[in-house]
Amino acid sequence: MLIALRVGQAVIGLAAGHRVRDDPVMTDPVTPPANAPRSEANLRLRVVFDDGVRLGPGKADLLGLIAEHGSIAAAGRAMKMSYKRAWMLVEEMNTAFQDPLVESSRGGSQGGGAHLTATGQKVLTAYRGMEQRLSAEAAKELAFLSGLRVDVSGGK
Repeated sequence: MLIALRVGQAVIGLAAGHRVRDDPVMTDPVTPPANAPRSEANLRLRVVFDDGVRLGPGKADLLGLIAEHGSIAAAGRAMKMSYKRAWMLVEEMNTAFQDPLVESSRGGSQGGGAHLTATGQKVLTAYRGMEQRLSAEAAKELAFLSGLRVDVSGGK
C-alpha cells in the first residue's frame, strides 16, 4: 500500500513502513526570514491500494456528508458536485470493499435517502484517524517546509 501526502501542490509518497522523520535534513530547524509570509501547510492523505483503488479526501468528505445529510444528492450539492458524479463515486467505493459503504433507497412518496453502513462508518473513521495521526506526526516537517516558503503573491 502506498500513502501519498499532499503538501500544497507537492505530493510526497511514502511506502508503508518508511518514515520521513528519519531524514536528518527534515529535522534541521529553519528560521524564516523576517519578511517571509506566514504560511501554513497541511497534509491531504490518499490511500492507494495495490489494485489502483484510491481513497482520498474527496471520497472521505463525500462519505461524511452522506452521513450528515442522509442523501447522496445533498452530499453532492454540498461539494458542488453533480448527482451523477457523487453516485459514481459511491458505486466505486461500494464495489471496492467487501461490503458496501453506502446504502440508499429510492425516493417517491415515502422519500428516499442514503446512509453509511457499519463498514462505511468504519472506513471513514479509519481514514480520519490516519489523517489526524499523520498530521500530528508530520507537524515538525510541515513547519520546516513552511519556513522555506517565499511570498509569490507579490504582496497582494
